[in-house]
Amino acid sequence: MTSSRSAPPVQQLAAFVERWPIAGAFTISRGAKTEAVTVVAEVSLDGLTGRGECVPYPRYGETPEATLAAIQAMQEPLAAGIDRRRALQAQMPPGAARNALDCALWDLEAKRTGNRIWNLLGRGAPAPCTTAYTISLGTPEAMAEATAKAAHRPLLKIKLGGDRDGERIKAVRRAAPNTELIVDANEAWTAGNLADNLAACADAGVTLVEQPLPAGKDAALAEIKRPLAVCADESVHARASLEGLRDRYDAVNIKLDKTGGLTEALAMADAAQALGFGIMVGCMVATSLAMAPAMLLAPQARFVDLDGPLLLARDRDHGLRYDGSIVYPPEAALWG
Repeated sequence: MTSSRSAPPVQQLAAFVERWPIAGAFTISRGAKTEAVTVVAEVSLDGLTGRGECVPYPRYGETPEATLAAIQAMQEPLAAGIDRRRALQAQMPPGAARNALDCALWDLEAKRTGNRIWNLLGRGAPAPCTTAYTISLGTPEAMAEATAKAAHRPLLKIKLGGDRDGERIKAVRRAAPNTELIVDANEAWTAGNLADNLAACADAGVTLVEQPLPAGKDAALAEIKRPLAVCADESVHARASLEGLRDRYDAVNIKLDKTGGLTEALAMADAAQALGFGIMVGCMVATSLAMAPAMLLAPQARFVDLDGPLLLARDRDHGLRYDGSIVYPPEAALWG
C-alpha cells in the first residue's frame, strides 16, 4: 500500500456531466430511463490527468448539479495536497462525488508513478471474470423474450419488483433453463409477500435475491427462514452500515458510488468478509470508466455485476473489453 503522507498538490480540477444513451430502456421497480447521466472528475498535475466517473443517484438524494458542486468545492484542499485515504474520507461523505474524486486521484497516482493500480495497492492483477447481465423489469412475456436472447450467458440478473413476480421468475427460468439466475427486487417487495416471492425464486433455482424490502424496513428478513441467500444493496453503503445487517442479510452489494470510492470499497470488502458476508460487486449504468476501479474488488466477490457498458448504445474510447459475459481488467489508457 502506498504511503499516507500528504499527496502532491493538484494543479487543476475539472468536473463535467456526460450523457450516454442506453440501448433501448433500462427498467427497474422505480421506473425506466433511456440515458445514463454521469459526472466525470479530472485532476491534473505536471501534464498528467487522472479521471474518475460517478453516477448521481436520485434514490440517495443526489443530482448531477449537486455532485458537480461537491467536487468543485474540493479545489482548495486538493491544491494544498489533501491525503486521499484520510482527509478526503473525512471531508466528503460517502457517495457519488467522493467516488469520482477518489478514483481520479488513484488514476493520477498510477500515472505519476508509472505503476498499474494493483501494484500500488500491493495486490495481484485482477483476472478476467464473468459479469452478470441484466434483464429489465417488464411483463412476464417481455422478460421471457429478453431472457431467451441472453440465455447463452452464464449469469443473468433479473429485475423484479411488482405484482406477478412469481410469474416473471417462472417465465425467465423457462427461457433460460441452464443459466445461473440472481434477482434484484430494488426494495419493491413487502413483508406480506416476502415469503411467497422468496419461495418462488427458490423454486426457480435462483441463487441470490438482492434487496427485497425497502432499506430501513427490512426487519422481516431476520424473522423468517430464508430459503436462499439475500443480499443488501440499498440497505448498505460504507463500512459503518455493515454491523446492523448481520441478522438480515447473507451478502452485501458493494458499489463505489455508495461507498464513495475505491479506497472505502476495498476496506469495506475486507470488513464484510470478516463479518461473514458474501460479496457482490455492483454498478450503476455507466461507462467503462466507472467499471474499471470496481474490477479491483472482483477477486473477493462471489458475484460480479459490472455490465453497465453492455447496456449502453456505445461506450467511451479505450473501454473495458467484454467477450460475451467475460470482462477483462482495464488497460492503462482507460484508468489505473
